[in-house]
Amino acid sequence: MEANAKQFKKRNAILACLQHTDLHPSAEMVHEMLREKHPDISLATVYRNLSHFKSQGLIQSLGTVNGIERFDATLSPHVHFICTSCGRILDLPEVELPLSLSRDVERSCGGQVHSCQLTFTGLCRSCRNSCQPGGESRQAIQ
Repeated sequence: MEANAKQFKKRNAILACLQHTDLHPSAEMVHEMLREKHPDISLATVYRNLSHFKSQGLIQSLGTVNGIERFDATLSPHVHFICTSCGRILDLPEVELPLSLSRDVERSCGGQVHSCQLTFTGLCRSCRNSCQPGGESRQAIQ
């Protein structure tokens, strides 16, 4: 019975870790964040529970960034920006998803939209400033 309690405690810690960060962590990042309080937690346990949470709809995968899957516990529709240089993922709560977009998609395919992920990619402010003389971009978004 004690083994089940330990497993449940680890599972809760993994989910809480995701719910209380805006880093959009990978499994490895979650593992590292939890090791101090849970030194016996294995990376396999983190992967197994992330898969479970994803299948239960408690978290979402943001896909792979620099070859590593990243996760988000915020399930409400929102916009992300992913830096293609450093891999940082930002939530953009000030950018609203237009309701008409879902209607347009439904009209176009005849289906029903249940969720939406809108992701922009490019260089974050730090990477943009570090790679451009004077911090100005030489490319304009078209």
